[in-house]
This record gives sequence, structure tokens and C-alpha cells, in this order.
Amino acid sequence: MPLAGRHVVLGVSGGIACYKSCTLARRLAEDGATVDVVLTASAAAFVRPLTFEALLGRPVLASLWEKDRALAHITLAKEPDLVIIAPATAHLVARAAMGMADDLLTALLLARTGPVLCAPAMNDDMYAHPATQQNLKVLAQRGWQFVGPEIGPLAEGPSDRPGRMSEPEAIHAAAARLLAPPGPLHGKTVVVTAGPTREHLDPVRVLTNPSSGRMGFALAQAAVARGADVILITGPTDLTPPSGVTVHRVETTVEMQRAVEAAVPQAQLLLMAAAPADYRPTVPLSTKQPRANGRITVELEATPDILGSLNRPKQCVVVGFALETGDGLERARGKLREKGLDYIILNDALEPGAGFEVTTNRVTIVPKRGEPVRLPLLPKRDVAEKILDAVEHTLS
Repeated sequence: MPLAGRHVVLGVSGGIACYKSCTLARRLAEDGATVDVVLTASAAAFVRPLTFEALLGRPVLASLWEKDRALAHITLAKEPDLVIIAPATAHLVARAAMGMADDLLTALLLARTGPVLCAPAMNDDMYAHPATQQNLKVLAQRGWQFVGPEIGPLAEGPSDRPGRMSEPEAIHAAAARLLAPPGPLHGKTVVVTAGPTREHLDPVRVLTNPSSGRMGFALAQAAVARGADVILITGPTDLTPPSGVTVHRVETTVEMQRAVEAAVPQAQLLLMAAAPADYRPTVPLSTKQPRANGRITVELEATPDILGSLNRPKQCVVVGFALETGDGLERARGKLREKGLDYIILNDALEPGAGFEVTTNRVTIVPKRGEPVRLPLLPKRDVAEKILDAVEHTLS
């Protein structure tokens, strides 16, 4: 985890989005970061310091005149690995751009030489104003990084323009990305497939499978946290995509095949965690067939083998998945050879706690060279980390 053992200062300025900062602070702490919260006077009017102290078990700083903390603004500028400003109001952005130091937060920002991650939040007209845009440009030239703002409802009502602060998960993902060590995945393009595909029998009925997409989404989340540029190609699923990834939604196996073919030329790693439907009707019915019609016969044909037909770059490491029943190791090895994979991830569809529609998995990592590694039953995010550990060894 990039945030484990890191020191983060969370600066909170006075906007209604302050309530999201509480969730962000807790999320950072849950990942093992030491979090110091600095509130402006306006922020303390929205969220009391006691709230953050209860969440973090650490005192909140709100004044340049804290007793026994006369140089807090210097310490908090120099020591942390990252300073996050969320929300960053138009007023805070303007003061920081001008180099003002009239409170603890702006003073530490003026003394800061390390990375700063800024999450702007304000009325859409205020964000679009040339003064705000110029101030943001000045801060970007000084090395500040930005996440958001997003389009969405504001305190005063709906809006179709940027202004809304990014969600805590998006800010957390951006922070993890900034602090990710420059490992083998850093800056690499990773393509991940996830979820099922659907093949229509008629306009309202489909052939599909129970894949939830959780394994693919966990791989995408783990890869982006390691600093990768992630393209997630997903079939129908109710999951929320991880923050920081580029998402392409598809329905049929052919659509997934085309999306993979378009994305893979730029990729250094392809993780094929999706469960595409293996069959489709040879001739889909053009109208819904009433049940009163009784028995119908449908001829099925195989869908395209996405991996088997893929023309991939030589530098791209490819990981396939094999969901088998019983002892599937030899079948998995056969697929590994036939499809020219670097790894195949084997799991048993019938094992309790593994496979479809569960949050855990038990897999065997089968490499092209070397012995298989059987993992214990683990949460799918932990399985994703283990898979990426093995892949990074190959990439490096």
C-alpha cells in the first residue's frame, strides 16, 4: 500500500464539501497513513475539530498561535510526504497563489517544497472565472497536482459544469498514485477486462454467467495504486469503477474483443479477468418469443476467443484466467501454452468462497516458467496484489 507508513497533512478550507474531508481523513488513516488535519477558521465553522480528532485520534491544528507549536507551519511543511487540500475553495486557491501566509494552512503551503495535491471545490461560475483559472495555473506551474473538480450537484442546485469536489475515493486514489514508489508498473499502461458479457437470444433474453466483475475491478484498483495507467474494459456489472482508471463498458463478447484489440497496442500488461460468454445464438430471434409458444430450439455457435485471436505487442505481458471445476491444473497449463500466455490464474468454480459472486478467491498462479503458486483463500483485493507481485517480477 503506497500510503502505509506515510505522513499526510490534510488541509481543509471552508466550503460545504468539508463533510467529505472526514471520510477522506479516515480512509487515509485506514491505509496506514499518519494524518494531521489543519483547518482554516471557516472550515472549523462547517466541521468541528472534535470530529476529526475522534476519527483519527490526533489533535487538529487550526491556528498559527497554538501553544507550544510556534513553528508548526514549518514542521508541517517540511516533514509530511504529501499535503492534500480538500476542499480547496476559491479563496484558499487565491491566497495560496498570491503567497499569502495569514493562517496556519497558507503559511505551511508557502513553506512547502514537497508535493501538494489540491481538490478544488466551489460554485461553477467561481471556478470558471478567469481569476480562479489564472490562480490554478500559477499553482500548477509551482508543481501542485490537481484532482477534479467534477460535474454534479452543488449546494445551490444542479450544475452541468465543473465545481463539485471529487469524491473521497478519487482523492485517495490520486494520493496513493502520487506516493506510489516507482516500481515496475509505474507509468505503464495496464489493460484489465472484468465482468461477464451478454449474448442476446431475443431482444429481452440473454445468455450470460454470474460473474460479478470483482476480481477485474480489484486488479484495476491495485494497478492504479501502483502508479499504472489503467484501462478497464468491463461487461455489465453493478460495481463502481475504481477512481483513476479509464473505463470502457461493453455488452457482448465481440464488443469486448474489439475494445481489447483497440487498447492492447499501447499496453505493457494485459489482465484478462473477464468471463466472456462462450456461446451465442447463431441467428438471434428478432422478436420476443411468448412463453405460450412452448418449446423453442436455439442453435448456438462459439463466440470469438479473445485471447486466442489477439495480435499483441511483444513487450506486453499477458495474464489469462481459467475457471475450472475439479483438478483443472493440466487444463490451465494447456491454455497457457495454446494461447501463448505469460501467466494463467486458475480457480475452482465449485470451491466455497471462490469463483463467482463472492468477495474472496483461492487461486493458483501458474507461470510460463517455474512452479505454480497456490494461494490461500483471500479477499479479492489481496489476490490482486499477489498477482501483480508476480507480474512485476517478470516486468522487472
